[in-house]
Amino acid sequence: MLGNWSARLGGIVLALLFSVPGNAEVSGPAFKTVAIGNGVTLHYAEQGTGVPVIFVHGSLSNYGYWKPQVGPFAEHYRVIAYSRRYNRPNDNPPVTGYSAVTDSDDLAALIQTLHLGRVYIVGHSYGALTALFLEIRHPELLRAVVLAEPPAVPLLQHLSAPNAAKGEAMFADIQNKMVAPMKVAFSAGHSDEGVGIFIDYVMANPKAWEKMPAGDRTDTLQDAKEWNVMMPHGTLFPNISPDQVRAIRVPTLAMTGGKSYPFLLLIDDELAKLIPGGRNFIFPDAGHQMWYKHPDECRALTEQFFRDHTR
Repeated sequence: MLGNWSARLGGIVLALLFSVPGNAEVSGPAFKTVAIGNGVTLHYAEQGTGVPVIFVHGSLSNYGYWKPQVGPFAEHYRVIAYSRRYNRPNDNPPVTGYSAVTDSDDLAALIQTLHLGRVYIVGHSYGALTALFLEIRHPELLRAVVLAEPPAVPLLQHLSAPNAAKGEAMFADIQNKMVAPMKVAFSAGHSDEGVGIFIDYVMANPKAWEKMPAGDRTDTLQDAKEWNVMMPHGTLFPNISPDQVRAIRVPTLAMTGGKSYPFLLLIDDELAKLIPGGRNFIFPDAGHQMWYKHPDECRALTEQFFRDHTR
């Protein structure tokens, strides 16, 4: 596994929080592990020198999501793309209470254990939620952060006018039609059913998972361990308050796909209002996977943002 990157750049991209990985051999990055304490070991790829940039992937994925970006960013930075606690090829013991908050503390421990100093972070989807909690809990470790559509779902209960009622309705729908049935399925050990509930919900198609090719379903389920741990005894969307977001002082750039899922558009809009000095760049023709739709543009925008915040 350490000799492979996981990334399928073509084919079906089905998820709110993930990309569906495949395998392709490449050269360049060094593949390593780091023990961050409490029996947790994280695998990561590293390339380049200079100020560190850490890439954080979404759910049902792994560090291979960032394969197209590691080499180009490594021309100017020390790039680290790691797999979060329960994503391939990691094999860490389950804990109760697992969530994006846990992932943010893991990321802080990785930064501290590798003696990286203050770093730049790029997070996509659930990885962006991890980065958002890192801004709240460990701002002293950060230079600047780029967030690509973090699913900070609890903020839907606190949206500014005129979106308040719409946000409340979306929050209730997500909890009742996605989170609650996923929790039941995963608690019963039915990972296939649980992932299917998620896929069908975000695709607004009750047959989406059923129609997915068998090989893609198998690949997707291989990265479902995080939900096997999270859904029975943890929290998919941990609480985050407007006051916590308002208190962020880390320079933050949000990236949004103009054709992404409606509740993510509302969340990104609210984050841009709440984070002091926060910026939101919208790719009008992109969905949730703007880093695949516009890889060069995303990289150029990110590098310029980092150059603007070198302290």
